[in-house]
Amino acid sequence: MATTLTARCVFLGAPGAGKGTQAKKVAEAAALAHISTGDMLRGQVSAGTELGRQAKGYMDAGKLVPDDLIISMVKARISEPDAKSAWILDGFPRTLPQAEALDRNLSANSALSHVIYFAVPESVLFGRLTGRLTCSKCGAIWHLQNNPPKAAGVCDLCGGGLVQRSDDLPEKITKRLEEYRTLTAPLLAYYREKNLLREIDANRAPTVVFQELLKLMQ
Repeated sequence: MATTLTARCVFLGAPGAGKGTQAKKVAEAAALAHISTGDMLRGQVSAGTELGRQAKGYMDAGKLVPDDLIISMVKARISEPDAKSAWILDGFPRTLPQAEALDRNLSANSALSHVIYFAVPESVLFGRLTGRLTCSKCGAIWHLQNNPPKAAGVCDLCGGGLVQRSDDLPEKITKRLEEYRTLTAPLLAYYREKNLLREIDANRAPTVVFQELLKLMQ
């Protein structure tokens, strides 16, 4: 059923809404490319590509990687064989200028087909983030209450150590949510005007959200 999806998607939502977790699951089930801009940046730097070398210069200096460089990476990534017909963008765009730049750089054959908004109340997001643990080895995400590992501090999948990301500390979460409201929330109106926005109630069991996502992306 899901293997026939040909969606070209952006997953939108506040930190902790479950975008990354669901993007990985949908990509695996439906043979879509999961394009995480964070993973992509690290991959380009690790591979020593020209784009990676440029990005590393900004990252080493503690500066944000410019939008045009991120866009170039996205364009290069979606031109690869596994992403030519179907992909999910996770973590980008984050601002209105980034969304406009993305539109300008996508061809007619690679234009967005869906934008999925993961709706979750902020009170729930805060609880999700403060309890979140990430595997330092494979990147799998666990949660102290909602999805605890079998052994404390150890990833069930690979045995790697589980850590709390520095940006999941309470004071950092408050700032991330403020930035989201200011910078990213305006994208909802932008994509709604383009008739691309589809909303999903992400404050439910992950399996329920996953099944509904597959339907929304048809």
